Amino acid sequence: MRYTVGIDLGSTTTKAVVLGEHGAVMGRGITNSRSNYDVACQVALGEALINTRFSLVAGELAHGSLPADRATALVADLERRFRGEQYRAQLAVLSKELRRFLGRLLTKPANTAAIVDRILAKMEGEVDALYGAGARRKSDFFRDLAGSRYLGLAEREARATGAPFDLLAGLFDKAILDVENSAEAAGRFEDHARLALASMSDADPALADAVDRVTRVRLEQVGSVGTGYGRARLPFPEGQIRSEILCHGLGAHAMFPRTRTVLDIGGQDTKAIQVDDQGIVTAFQMNDRCAAGCGRYLGYIADEMSLGLHELGPIASQSTTPVRINSTCTVFAGAELRERLSLGEKREDILAGLHRAIVLRAMSLLARSGGVRSEFTFTGGVAKNQAAVSALRALIAENYGDMTVNISDDSIYTGALGAALFARRDAARSAA
Repeated sequence: MRYTVGIDLGSTTTKAVVLGEHGAVMGRGITNSRSNYDVACQVALGEALINTRFSLVAGELAHGSLPADRATALVADLERRFRGEQYRAQLAVLSKELRRFLGRLLTKPANTAAIVDRILAKMEGEVDALYGAGARRKSDFFRDLAGSRYLGLAEREARATGAPFDLLAGLFDKAILDVENSAEAAGRFEDHARLALASMSDADPALADAVDRVTRVRLEQVGSVGTGYGRARLPFPEGQIRSEILCHGLGAHAMFPRTRTVLDIGGQDTKAIQVDDQGIVTAFQMNDRCAAGCGRYLGYIADEMSLGLHELGPIASQSTTPVRINSTCTVFAGAELRERLSLGEKREDILAGLHRAIVLRAMSLLARSGGVRSEFTFTGGVAKNQAAVSALRALIAENYGDMTVNISDDSIYTGALGAALFARRDAARSAA
């Protein structure tokens, strides 16, 4: 199968979207951005190609004799088990790296190796439950899942044995960087799929046949375009790089063809974009390079409150009386947050005020770009934050009246989708 790919190298996450021969989205992949941009791009693309093969498996089953609901359930079960095997392989690499760094320590308590072994054994024993049917995970990133569990178990061991928690946490911080930069950790589709199939006692033979056929499909890249906050560092030729503005405009138009105004709140910048009926950008405004009012600001707040980034929105949504926030500057974020808490303000009310303050900054960009026209499309990672979405809907209604607001579960991939569409156009021109 010939494909084109768009890669969006953001400040916090790197996304990839694969388009098939007829222009349909076949696969999406996402990973944490890291200091090694080449590896970040490779991992995101690798995940998108794995996702593509699952799309191909679903296509194979759709042409067979299985009922549609049965085929869908089989593919979902296969992917769930596949991700469990992938996590298990990543744990094996983490184990190897932890032992390597442990061996480099000149001084350490005598029982440190045994403690690390116990932690890893418990994590290995929890894989089936973590990826069991109906299990809910707070994140799909290995760093988040393994880090949360490792540190929790390390804290227990420190209390029970007196082992230095800082030493155990420091080992993980060193090891996880090498795990994330390891091609071995992600593994190959055929290896994990084979193990996943073997664990399915009720798998239909048609599924095994479909996986076998898809494994033998050759995926050939015929075009690629990169974009994103880190596009200047992308391992792509200059001619294969497009601006975020163009990619988010085109991607939003592809997802919602009646889009006329686009707002992207990413990790490090915010973009207000006006597009025409072809998805061509007609005007835009961006914030400066300060992280105030962006996803990175929410990250600072999460760190200050010892919360996961994914927890901010649900907590803020419980607010009944949002507080007025004076500044969204990251330099003063911690100080103002601590002051508010010391004054007895509720945590959920503070967070609701913070979300509203971020959206107010975005609204000023929208006004300077030409206002809001229907349909309005919200893109970027912050579009998955329910408190930010609620604040945005309220402020748009308040300032512009009734308006169609588009938000997709795949909004974080909008820039990568636009890049993939540009890659497809470039490949078509080259072939002509």
